[in-house]
Formats: sequence, C-alpha cells, structure tokens
Amino acid sequence: MKIVEFLKTKLAGVSSERGVALLIVLWIFIFLFVVAFDFSTGVREEATATHRYSDDNQGYYLALAGFEQGLYDFLSQSRGPELQPVDKPKDIFDAGWREATLGSGTYRLRLVDESSKINLNRADENVLRRIFSNLGVEEPLIGVLIDSILDWRDQDDLHRSNGAEDDYYLSLSPPYTAKNGAFDSLEELLWVKGVTASLYYGYDSNGTPAGDAPRLGLREIFTVDSPIDRVNLRTTSAAVIHVLLGIPLEKCQAFVEERTKLADKTLADLLPLLGVGSGDAALQMFIFTNPSIVTVEAEGYASESRQPRRVRGVIRAGGGNRGYELTRWVDREIGYPSERQ
Repeated sequence: MKIVEFLKTKLAGVSSERGVALLIVLWIFIFLFVVAFDFSTGVREEATATHRYSDDNQGYYLALAGFEQGLYDFLSQSRGPELQPVDKPKDIFDAGWREATLGSGTYRLRLVDESSKINLNRADENVLRRIFSNLGVEEPLIGVLIDSILDWRDQDDLHRSNGAEDDYYLSLSPPYTAKNGAFDSLEELLWVKGVTASLYYGYDSNGTPAGDAPRLGLREIFTVDSPIDRVNLRTTSAAVIHVLLGIPLEKCQAFVEERTKLADKTLADLLPLLGVGSGDAALQMFIFTNPSIVTVEAEGYASESRQPRRVRGVIRAGGGNRGYELTRWVDREIGYPSERQ
C-alpha cells in the first residue's frame, strides 16, 4: 500500500509540474504573439507614413510644375497673342481647371484674375448687403455679418449694433482680439463673428455642398488682392455676377460660356448677354480691363494617389526685373475640397 501511495503522489507531482510547464509555454507564446503583432503594426505604420511622405513630396513638386506652367501661360498671354502656345485656350481665365500629365503623376492648375472678385476691404455696407442677400443668407445673420466685417476693418473699439469687437472675441475659446484694420488675407474672414466654415467654403466638413448654407463660398466671391474697387467683367465668374446683380445663376453661367466664344471681347458685346444696358447704374460696379494681379492655383497628384498637394501664389505683372512679382505664396493650401473625382 505504501508503494502504491508513493507512486500516486509521484505521478500527481509530475502532472502538476507538466501543468505549470504548459502554462509557462502558453504565456511565452502569448508574449511572443503580442511582441510580433506590435512589431508588424509598427512596420506597417512606418511603411504607410513613408508612402504618404513620398506621395506628398511628389505631389508638391507636381504642384510646383503646375504653378510654373500657369505663370508661363499668364506671362505669355500678357505679352501678346503671338507668344501664346497654339494648344492653350484663347483666354486662360475662362479655361477653369486644366489637367496635365508629368511623368507618372498629374497636376491641375487654374488662373484667377484677382480683379474678377470683390475687394473685401473696399466693399461698403450696401455692397455687402446685396452680396449676402443674393447668396441666400437671411436676417438677422446678414446684419451680423455686415456689422462684424465693418467692425473688423475699422480702427476703433466701438462695435456696431450687430457687430463685435475685443469684448466678444476675448470671450471665445481660444480668445483673440479684433483686427481693427484691413484684411491681410481672405482666410481672416473665418475669425469674424457670423462667418462659418460652410459659409466661407460653400462646403461642409465632408467636402460636399452644405445643406442649408449657400452653395457659393465667400472665398469664391471676395479677394484682398484686387488693385481696384470694381470688378473686371472681362474675367469675372458667374458667381460674382450673380451676387452683385441678382441675376439668376444659370443666366450668369450662360453669359460666361458665351463670353468664351467671343474672339475679341468688348464691353458692348458682353452687356446684351446679361440684359444690361450701357446706361444701367449697375455698370458702375464693373470695369473692363486686362488682368494685372492673378492667382495661380495648382495641385499635384502622385501616381495612384487621390489626395492632392496644393500650392497657391499671387502674381503681379510688370514687377521687378523678371517681369512679375510674387506678392503672396501659400506653400500648403488646406481646406479646399478636391474637385478631382
């Protein structure tokens, strides 16, 4: 009996030791699995980051190539039609976005005449009210927008009835103060009371047209770089014509399309397309001239990438020894939903 009991005890000990050993092995496997999983995750993240950096870098230089192409097109057109390449549109400001392939990537560019937009620093209360009304903004927001923009521009600390000065902006999180001066960049509008991202961009956070907000964004209407206080009818967009004259947007778009077909555009040729007479008081808001300050917007797409890298530069013709002057440069444009599908 003693021998049997001894063998039972010995076997129980061996079984217990095997159980402990099995648990240790299982824990080692779990530890190795966690380490291997963490390592593979880190490798994947680093590979993804490297790929994104490569795409971003390629996109940047593609965007620069697009910017240089736009600059060349502008300088060529401003120096005379004989220097304009035969494969380029007769008017580069009516061409919209143009796309070209470079190596394995693609770039897109467009040129915008700054005088084709409304000078935000020179628009008075009546012009601002007309703009916001035609955009579909309703009271009391119109009053808030007008007074807040005027308060932001003026040099005093007295706010209008619907406006805002330091006392309002300092109550926000994070706090800041009113400019009390001219807008230096259009993006400053986003700091002004009443101006939302959807109103400024015309899109919601997902990059789609905002629900109840105007589809036309303020960034397509206003500028701070225009050298004049009127709008260049030769290059202005349908959106600007719409907000200034209140003409239906569809008719304004038809006007822009017909304008592109005119070989030699003159003011007399264009006015009938809008149904505006030569003696109409609305013409005081327009001018007909060649562009002198333009924005070149460009975006580059690396091969197989759908996320662009954007740059933007404002060019003044005739400045400096090179025949132009770069007055503003944005090295990384953000907040613009991509129009490339």
